[in-house]
Amino acid sequence: MPRPLHRVLIANRGEIALRAVRAARSLGIESVAVHSTADIASPHVFAADRAVCIGPPPPSKSYLDMASLIHVARATACDGIYPGYGFLSERAEFARRCADTGLVFIGPDAEAIATMGDKAAAREAAARLGVPLVPGSDGAFTEVAAAARAAASIGFPLLLKARAGGGGRGMRVCPAPADLARLFEQASREAVAAFGDGAIYLEHFFAAVRHIEVQVFGDSHGTVRALGERDCTVQRRHQKLIEEGPSPVLDDKLRAEIQAAAVTLARGVRYVGAGTVEFIFDETSRQFFFIEMNTRIQVEHPVTEMITGSDLVAEQFRVARGDRLSVAMPASGPIGHAIEFRINAEDWRHDFRPGPGRLTRWRPPTGPGIRVDSFVYEGFEVPPYYDSMLAKLVVHGATRDEALARARTALAGFEVEGLATTIPFHRAVLDGADFPASRIHTRWVETTFLPRALG
Repeated sequence: MPRPLHRVLIANRGEIALRAVRAARSLGIESVAVHSTADIASPHVFAADRAVCIGPPPPSKSYLDMASLIHVARATACDGIYPGYGFLSERAEFARRCADTGLVFIGPDAEAIATMGDKAAAREAAARLGVPLVPGSDGAFTEVAAAARAAASIGFPLLLKARAGGGGRGMRVCPAPADLARLFEQASREAVAAFGDGAIYLEHFFAAVRHIEVQVFGDSHGTVRALGERDCTVQRRHQKLIEEGPSPVLDDKLRAEIQAAAVTLARGVRYVGAGTVEFIFDETSRQFFFIEMNTRIQVEHPVTEMITGSDLVAEQFRVARGDRLSVAMPASGPIGHAIEFRINAEDWRHDFRPGPGRLTRWRPPTGPGIRVDSFVYEGFEVPPYYDSMLAKLVVHGATRDEALARARTALAGFEVEGLATTIPFHRAVLDGADFPASRIHTRWVETTFLPRALG
């Protein structure tokens, strides 16, 4: 059934909020921005048709305040709410409360979020649908004694993962039985603080794998499509740093298989909207295993946009109002190769320490095949309360080698002063031999690159 969207509340901040305002405008949809008192000078506030202060800087009193967000949406006559990524984007309760008050939640429904956002329930769904799984526990645990019994049958080393949420929070690698109690307590405590849910489930830990995710999109008419895969192997402490697509290590047969598995899972849970099905890939055995699904748009979605020629954020609005899915992978396959570099306000030489403050110089690169998605500007005061990402540098080329060459040029010409950023880290990665040759794994940054680079 068509659900008109004349005006939407953008329930986020930063780059994704600005991007959503622009996507809405391209479709003739008005936007209402919300902002904390710390974000009063953020560009999404000025770009939207209207802006409302939602509260003080702490997210719990502003961007995570469901009641206030819904109140503002209704008071400004919005038809829907766009959650972006982070904050409330994967909270089933928020999607349910939006629906209960007659607001279109621009994302999957509460049931899909609840199923796929609960890692244990997501594993059960994947098993039922025949999607390959990492050996792990059948459910999640709140007590270490029960987890220890399951651990004995799975085998060590283990990866402890929070049932709710993502982004590496509530996650620990457990090498041996003697470490389980301590690490379980740490992971559970962190999960409670981040997500309000301390339940932990267990997976067998692979020491050297790649992280490959498939972008899926479904509509309310039953269509589900895979829009290619992204290789997100360059990460530190489970936080992605560089993403690229298509993956340089998949052949055509594996590419078709992993994308088919992702579509099977999304279709099996009647998924509507943008989502990402994530897998680990063992290069030695050439096997892939499902690990989780993110029921939202991803930070790295521009990689897919570049290799498909699409606008995924605008498509979220279209699908939410009942349109049929209009994006697809071109019949000839991916359009060239794209790589995204996350530009964070962090000092990579000092344990990636966040460093908020004033940007005294900001000169992003321009040129063929270079895209910068950002929300900051020269003189902008980066607040200390939120994620440290300043921008996403996305490069595109006809081949991976061309994309790498453009990346080197773009990073060399990216001028930033006033704050430490991860630009020098990315330059160092490209100057080395491993990433260009794709000789990496998910722990490569921690076990190989940083020890070499920092001496």
